[in-house]
Amino acid sequence: MKKAKGATRFAPPEADKAGFDLPRVSVARKERALELLAALKERYPDAHCELDWTKPHELLAATILSAQCTDVAVNKATPALFRRFPAPADYAKAAPEEIEPYIKSLGFFRSKAKHLHECMKSIVERFGGEVPRSMEDLVSLRGVARKTANVVLGNAFGMNEGVVVDTHVQRLSKRLGLTKHTDVGKIERDLMALIPRRDWCLVSHLLIFHGRRACKARGGLCATDPVCRRFCSEAAP
Repeated sequence: MKKAKGATRFAPPEADKAGFDLPRVSVARKERALELLAALKERYPDAHCELDWTKPHELLAATILSAQCTDVAVNKATPALFRRFPAPADYAKAAPEEIEPYIKSLGFFRSKAKHLHECMKSIVERFGGEVPRSMEDLVSLRGVARKTANVVLGNAFGMNEGVVVDTHVQRLSKRLGLTKHTDVGKIERDLMALIPRRDWCLVSHLLIFHGRRACKARGGLCATDPVCRRFCSEAAP
């Protein structure tokens, strides 16, 4: 049977869907997303996670602390925190009240201290003191949801299990025509369907870099930035 003239062509799905179905996307949407990805790569060749860390458990701790808080503020607090608690066992042995003074400058520091304590205690008791390397195990830890797990898996272990959707990624994905959704879960699935799996971790960094430097929530460079002018003015196919 011949394909109807003008019928939508769909892009083949990624071979590995990370355990759940992804939405079907048209070839046109996929090609546009790849053009945007290439433009962002050229613009931000050094895009990376802007939380400071040297060990996987430090990245995990910093990401937990970054909830409703800026990376800049977290990076100011973590050097002293990491010196005082150099390993998961050190958090596990301490009471949450002993962790609080090191993160008092951050919002919700009491609940975050409890999360850090329980999370690191579980790592010691259930995973031999090593940060687990699976989505299922990570989200079983206190204070760790899918977004935090994606940060750790992608940046500490080079595992592309999903796309980190923070406030910047949420905003830019809509503005740049990558999704029509506002729900972070649906946005992540759209991005996973449009972007090659090898770039799932990187695309979040690229969007975050662009969100912090150009496509801001207020006072963005919409009229002058070449990426914004090229992609924000286009309607998603």
